Amino acid sequence: MARVIFYSKPGCKGGTKQKVLLTAAGHEVIPQNLLTEPWTVERLRSFFGDRPVAEWFNLSAPKIKSGEVVPEKVDEQTALTLMLKEPLLIRRPLLEVGEQREVGFDVQKIDAWIGLQAVDKSLQEISDNLMKQDLQNCSHGHGHHHEHGHEHQKQGNCKH
Repeated sequence: MARVIFYSKPGCKGGTKQKVLLTAAGHEVIPQNLLTEPWTVERLRSFFGDRPVAEWFNLSAPKIKSGEVVPEKVDEQTALTLMLKEPLLIRRPLLEVGEQREVGFDVQKIDAWIGLQAVDKSLQEISDNLMKQDLQNCSHGHGHHHEHGHEHQKQGNCKH
């Protein structure tokens, strides 16, 4: 079993499901607040590997949804500068196990990396259900509107 340092936005339902899946697989999850972490360019860059710059971004971030930031038109240095200034732009979660780092929650990739099979029969149904869900994207769905963000944030949920 792995010790997974899990950088996400506190209160995000998708992040909670991801942590449950990791825990059910017997991993030790060390949650960290992605938004308050003191990132450096080098450390943040290490999570993205050889992914295209556009895949580094949280597509649910308000500045991306509004068109103020267009991930496909941003170079690597600009992307990192923007993300350090506004961590909501960082795709979540960021995962760290030992020296290896990943971004996003691709169930197949993570299963191949550290394993996501439940360690206990009583957890198998929960794990199977979670693995069928879209754990890559914000769980608010297409009908979520940002105009009500202040109420939404006070309820402790994800405000992208």
